[in-house]
Amino acid sequence: RLGEVGGDAALEVPHVVATRVAHVTPSCLGREYAVPDNGAVTSASPDLPRFDSVDDVGRRLSATGYLASDAIATTVFLADRLGKPLLVEGPAGVGKTELAKAVAASTGARLVRLQCYEGVDEARALYEWNHAKQLLRITAGRDEGGGEPGHWDALRDDIFTDEFLLSRPLLEAVRSEDRVVLLVDELDKADVEIEGLLLEILSDFQVTVPELGTITARHRPFVVLTSNATRELSEALRRRCLFLHIDYPTPALEEQIVARHVPGLDGALVESVVRLVGRLRELRLRKAPSVSETVDWARTLLALSTADLTAEVLRDNLGVLLKHQDDIDRAAKALDL
Repeated sequence: RLGEVGGDAALEVPHVVATRVAHVTPSCLGREYAVPDNGAVTSASPDLPRFDSVDDVGRRLSATGYLASDAIATTVFLADRLGKPLLVEGPAGVGKTELAKAVAASTGARLVRLQCYEGVDEARALYEWNHAKQLLRITAGRDEGGGEPGHWDALRDDIFTDEFLLSRPLLEAVRSEDRVVLLVDELDKADVEIEGLLLEILSDFQVTVPELGTITARHRPFVVLTSNATRELSEALRRRCLFLHIDYPTPALEEQIVARHVPGLDGALVESVVRLVGRLRELRLRKAPSVSETVDWARTLLALSTADLTAEVLRDNLGVLLKHQDDIDRAAKALDL
């Protein structure tokens, strides 16, 4: 197969014959690249690293508004250098999806997102054929060719070409001419069969379309898979990834996050907000408040021009932090509201 080394790209298409070979030597590596008779070069230069160091990751993510812990910055750096997908697990709302967005923003890459849900299938995740357009082509071809021998064979080959292929997020990321960050969000919500579609992409960064052949990524995507751990992901998928667990941040880091996103809030009030949220997370709640809800709570206090966290303010606005009535009742009782 062509182009399985580094970020080299290849498009394997049946019946395409290479007519010449170009020798290209990037740095000290000599490789041969087949050029098909349609003139389209089927490979690209190896991708350069996106980040220079762990500290560089932290600085550049911070510049986008994402404050990363040392563990997050280190794992992102290793995922980039090793060319491995990054599997991120943790409670909802701790910044898993935002991490992928921050990596895309900090590297100038385009974000391609596959939002998983129960029932998502190959046609929504990978590709499908444009059947309506194929039918129109068949109808037009019938009028053009009449009953000539071999006409149907030619028409059949014609409708299974790139013109009739609808790329979905996974194939779009593989075929992208530019660097992309591929976000497979909330993978645990999808059926286990969808993981089978991901294995070829996560191993070799390629997709096999039976009618066209194997399409290998021109640029190796930076892949982030997120999971809220509502179900176990397969060992085959985990084996292909670097693993990162993002938990609720430390109080000091959460204060920095709140201060960054709500700069107009008094420092003492920021500390009180984080302390209150930390106390709520210690309760046995159906849904503990996430970091995003901490930020929403801080914005609520700023919008209300609140100078202090009084019992009245807490009682009237707990719905910003908690999303279930039984959680609100439990919290009100624990806080003596």
